[in-house]
Amino acid sequence: MTEPPFDVAIVLGAMLLPDGSPSPALERRVLRAVRLVREGRADHLLMSGGPVAHPLAEAAAMRDLAVAHGVDPGRVMVEDASSNTIGNARLSAPIVAAQGWTRLAIVTCQSHLPRALYVFRRFGLKAVGVAAMPARTPGVEWWLAWGREALALPWTVVRVEAALWRA
Repeated sequence: MTEPPFDVAIVLGAMLLPDGSPSPALERRVLRAVRLVREGRADHLLMSGGPVAHPLAEAAAMRDLAVAHGVDPGRVMVEDASSNTIGNARLSAPIVAAQGWTRLAIVTCQSHLPRALYVFRRFGLKAVGVAAMPARTPGVEWWLAWGREALALPWTVVRVEAALWRA
């Protein structure tokens, strides 16, 4: 058997529903990562996301979903303290280093990938993006997601560069 192309797929969190279950966006991200494991393209999963709008950490719900879809729990790690993309990168970095992982994939929504890859790379994590499967047809949700990212990118650049300048 050949070695998988990714040591780890880092799956970025998204909103949980009021009952603590994954939102459709979060479910798409996790199921895309599960597919990477099943296809032998990722050896481990690192679920990244803390308790943001719900008391349950997004990473815990993500881990449970991946395990429910057949991923060995020993292949799933969690980073359960971050509250945004910058936190995902900052708090995943020490886990990645401790595990010795060098081949990284970032799994998130297609609209979020450019910003997420910028953040992870600026924090020293050279990664490849893997887009979660989009909703069936581009609708209002799709347009809102791309619009949000267009507005979020400049603010993220300012925050990341300020954090790196202070470090």
